[in-house]
Amino acid sequence: MEATKQFRKRNAILDCLRGTDQHPSAEWIYRSLKQDFPDLSLGTVYRNLSRFREQGLIVSLGTVNGAERFDGDIAPHIHFVCTRCGCVRDLPGITPEGKWLRAVESAAGGSMEGYRLLFYGKCEECNILAKN
Repeated sequence: MEATKQFRKRNAILDCLRGTDQHPSAEWIYRSLKQDFPDLSLGTVYRNLSRFREQGLIVSLGTVNGAERFDGDIAPHIHFVCTRCGCVRDLPGITPEGKWLRAVESAAGGSMEGYRLLFYGKCEECNILAKN
């Protein structure tokens, strides 16, 4: 019975992460699931995120505004991180050119298996706020 509860929590954590484009923190996932799983602990969320990352099911985008952020989309793609509000957005349709990727492989002296690119700046909303 306990194993079934743990399995349900584990699946809910992964589904929560894969079901949003917010690139959430562990705390965000915890708050999102706490009502449905009253006995869920923040430690359980962190342990499962770590396990998912090790298994290649998710990726960590690193720390944004003091909290590690995660992505359930493991396909290579580019992100934009707002340095003011901390939002993280996918930039679909933008990919590095083949020539650029070959230059990276040459510089590394090996072969590339994937990439994660993060661009930093102010998002559209923060730029509007800064102008007012």
